[in-house]
Amino acid sequence: MRKTFVVLVTLFVLQTSTRAADKIRISYPVPVVHFTALPLAQKKVFFKEEGIDAEIIRVSDTAARAALVNGEIDYLTTLAVPVLAAVGGMPIKVVACYVPTIPIMLIARPEFKSVQELKGKTTMVSGLGGGPAVIARMIFRHFGLDPEKDVKLLPGGSSDARLAALSQGLVSATVVAPPFDFHAKKLGLNILARAHELFDYPVSGLSTTVKKIKERPDEIKRVIRVGIKASRYIRAEREGTMQFIMEWQKIDRETAAATYETASKIFNDDGSVPEKGLRLVIEEAKKAAKVDRPVPVSDVADLSILREAQKELGIKVK
Repeated sequence: MRKTFVVLVTLFVLQTSTRAADKIRISYPVPVVHFTALPLAQKKVFFKEEGIDAEIIRVSDTAARAALVNGEIDYLTTLAVPVLAAVGGMPIKVVACYVPTIPIMLIARPEFKSVQELKGKTTMVSGLGGGPAVIARMIFRHFGLDPEKDVKLLPGGSSDARLAALSQGLVSATVVAPPFDFHAKKLGLNILARAHELFDYPVSGLSTTVKKIKERPDEIKRVIRVGIKASRYIRAEREGTMQFIMEWQKIDRETAAATYETASKIFNDDGSVPEKGLRLVIEEAKKAAKVDRPVPVSDVADLSILREAQKELGIKVK
């Protein structure tokens, strides 16, 4: 009996120490729809199912990048920032993607019925160097306009401020993410284009350090599986996802329902990183970092652990 008791106590101590070793911190920059997966996973105990004690915290992009390299944070959910860091030589890599396309919409005054009609007009973005500005330029290019010559981009701060300026007629168009497209419709504004319907541009997933990849591949695999489970939940469970969005973003049910309509379309179900889209992110990062050399995908992403996770989940990737 005493021997059995000792064995049980020993097992308990070992399990406790294992759980302590699995404590991780994951950051997200803002509570918007494309960063929903891992915060939702925490709420739905998907992390616990994988034996992980995760702390999900909101940290600005610049601070998160430094915290990741310093070991204060284990994973980032954003992809553009780690790609920029990797292009600049920092030991950070993308290991999975849950949102392969960015949910940003080009919104215009009621009198504009097409993107081409914005030629010579002013479009307001959050900042000239930020993600919305990049996506705005890509949308204009897609519709045959030169974003450097045919349109004027004007920095305008928050989505609320930009919508106010647009509704007051101070600018002709802006770009926003959900749920601000819903608010724009209520104001009688026109949605001229949805980036996620036009091109791949991976925006949310999982990134970590090269050190972590070498030392904790099993942990990374389990976190990747958590994200895949959460993405599948979001695609399949409308009511549960809406309830989470209402609590997380502090919005009403009507707004959450409109937000979910976008969410259900942008998440993948296997964690795959679209190579063509990732190359677009790399090219934008090269411009920002003023890098002229070729940057292969392998410099910014390591997908070997993702493939292992997919195989274990029975996912066949083309």
